[in-house]
Amino acid sequence: MTDWWNSTPLEELTHQQWEALCDGCAKCCLHKLEDDDTGEVFYTKVRCRHLDEDQCRCSDYANRSVMVPSCITLDRENVNSFDWLPGTCAYRLRAANQELPEWHPLVTGDAQSVHKANISIRGRALSDEFVHPDGYEEHIITWVE
Repeated sequence: MTDWWNSTPLEELTHQQWEALCDGCAKCCLHKLEDDDTGEVFYTKVRCRHLDEDQCRCSDYANRSVMVPSCITLDRENVNSFDWLPGTCAYRLRAANQELPEWHPLVTGDAQSVHKANISIRGRALSDEFVHPDGYEEHIITWVE
């Protein structure tokens, strides 16, 4: 059996395959700050309040854009703008024609491998309901690759 996740171009993936690419790290659910002068993106340890941090999944994935209008949907139409995603993100890696890392759940067959490899945000984030947006700078982190 072929490893479709490394060989199939993003534009040819089925909806199910596209969704399966997500490793469940939830780094995309962290609030980010962008330097207006340089465009550099800084990750904070402040996460969306709708993220189930233990599962590293949105508590209402189907309605995420309704609950949080600024929530960015990752799809084929914006694949060229994935450079804000962490370097470990499968969507970003595949957009750059790189293979998935050895800890990715599709590679290991274990949905918990992202957590075992300490790649996910599980246990390392604060809900945005407890942090004022003006205070995000105090929570900039360096552990997101």
